[in-house]
Amino acid sequence: MPKAVAIVAAKPLPSLVKEAAAALSRATTAAEVLDAHDKAGAVYDMAKRAARLHKAKAAHDELVAATYRVQADALEIESQAKRRLADEYDAAQERGEVAKRGKPVNVPERNNKATTAEIGLNRKDIHEARQMRAAIARNPAIVREALDDILASGDEPTRTALKRAIAPAVKTLRSEDQAAKKERRALREVALAAGYKELPAKKYGVIYADPEWKFDPYSLETGMDRAADNHYPTSDLLTLMRRDVGAIAAKDCVLFMWATVPMLIEAICVLDAWGFAWIERDPNTGFLAPNKAHARYISHWAWLKNRIGTGYWARGKHEILLIATRGKPVAPAMGDQLDSWSDDMAVEADVGRHSAKPAVFAEWIEKHWPNTPKIELNAREARPGWNAWGYESNPVANTGEGVNGAIAAASGDPASRGDDVEDRQRPASPGFTGGRKRGGGKPVSAEQDHAPLRKRGARKAVPA
Repeated sequence: MPKAVAIVAAKPLPSLVKEAAAALSRATTAAEVLDAHDKAGAVYDMAKRAARLHKAKAAHDELVAATYRVQADALEIESQAKRRLADEYDAAQERGEVAKRGKPVNVPERNNKATTAEIGLNRKDIHEARQMRAAIARNPAIVREALDDILASGDEPTRTALKRAIAPAVKTLRSEDQAAKKERRALREVALAAGYKELPAKKYGVIYADPEWKFDPYSLETGMDRAADNHYPTSDLLTLMRRDVGAIAAKDCVLFMWATVPMLIEAICVLDAWGFAWIERDPNTGFLAPNKAHARYISHWAWLKNRIGTGYWARGKHEILLIATRGKPVAPAMGDQLDSWSDDMAVEADVGRHSAKPAVFAEWIEKHWPNTPKIELNAREARPGWNAWGYESNPVANTGEGVNGAIAAASGDPASRGDDVEDRQRPASPGFTGGRKRGGGKPVSAEQDHAPLRKRGARKAVPA
């Protein structure tokens, strides 16, 4: 924090401590709290320099101890100011005067609010202030007791020493906070699940999808011997994008979607078409950029196979499970997240039947969303408590009545109706209504969908 505080050097340090304490007690605004904090910090710095100077000159122990006492007093006032600062900052966020973390910078309303840096603070300041507030709330005397222990041992009462002294209490509070968050997360998952079940048409809060990607080899004559088409029917990108998965997704929903490495860009296009990403072209730069206000790609997991595959530039040995959300579904509780990727953290599992995925991923999803309605698209086998749709799903085990019809009717997808492979290339039925109804727009008709794309204008120069 800035330390631009004018202090008269001629004043004795104890009187400066009293002035800082008085300033904090009189403070009624965030600016006054910050000013008192800076005054206490300045006195602390002065006492710290004086104590070290006394020690360097081999001054009497009583003089060094007296200076340490002033240093500790200033540090206590600074700690109390941090507590007040955390309150003022959080209140400013609630009033909408300061931007909250987590909202993307390309969301317009965020740009109207001051950031932490713009008010002269940084995230570390706020984090430490909140930690201090939590510790003092648990034990109002924790700072004084810690400083007295430091002084009694003859050590210098520095900020680092104080932080180390209260670290066990902070760690305990963090553990309790995480436990409370897990409990709140579980309660919200139950509440959302109940809301989904009350909808007139069943909606799903968790969708686990394994699209039947069609990968075109460089040579149709020599490259089809290992193609997925030899093992199961595949669909081209347009067919997958027309599949209106958004029609069965709840307002707050998380999508787990498998993608092969060479089809990553196509997978992002499918996320956009299904309503789990929102990609726009910036009118000023001409570049594509995600709008994360309502739907977003979050992360992905990697399945490290124990058998290497084919490839042109790189031979594939892993597949990725993309994670995307719309609305505000519950995230995994802190500490319960599945590791994503590194040499020792990738989820390694045996390769089964062609395109079959390890059960560990679905089991993890089921464990953390036990009450939320779940559906698996292109399911290989029935899972208790899940609905299933698509390739190889058992109609008897599919307890989601109307799921097949809902997706097929909405998407006009021949593959979803079980038609022959040759028929999958025909145009969508005139009744097709895609899931792209953004901003109050009308559904896309079949004629509009097959109309030639508008020619994009030249990109504007990007400002230097």
